[in-house]
Amino acid sequence: MRRRPSARLLVLDPTGRVLLFRFSYQRGALVGQSYWATPGGGLEEGETFEQAAIRELREETGLHVDAMGPEVESREFVLQLPDGEHVMAHERFFVVQTEHTDLSRNGWTSEEHEVMADHRWWSISELAQTSETIWPDNLPDILSRIEVPAPAGRTVSSNRVP
Repeated sequence: MRRRPSARLLVLDPTGRVLLFRFSYQRGALVGQSYWATPGGGLEEGETFEQAAIRELREETGLHVDAMGPEVESREFVLQLPDGEHVMAHERFFVVQTEHTDLSRNGWTSEEHEVMADHRWWSISELAQTSETIWPDNLPDILSRIEVPAPAGRTVSSNRVP
């Protein structure tokens, strides 16, 4: 089974809410599935997890950071991709704190435009109470254990389009 390393982002707004995207599949191997998940994605050839996190943040949200803080969580599990392939997913999570809650879709791929149906900023209590499918499924626990990075040295800028 192929290994698929990916960087995931815990993007926090000034009130501590986390950004999640709703994925909804209308065709392919995942047809009918709908869930909320953190921004992020697979590493490109030669990329580190930190470099992928910075790139994925920019592509999926329009937010830019100069550097990524340390990894705060990791997990491995079997994942089915939209094309039907099963891979051993290896995800590493990084925290980004932002004052900007407006996002840009300008960096999205055609697949992301097709399956990323919505976004929402969630509080820990909302995550703990929802009946929606959330990935990772232990996200409230992860969020309760992390220290929010200080903004110094991690400048976040927005590339949003009105």
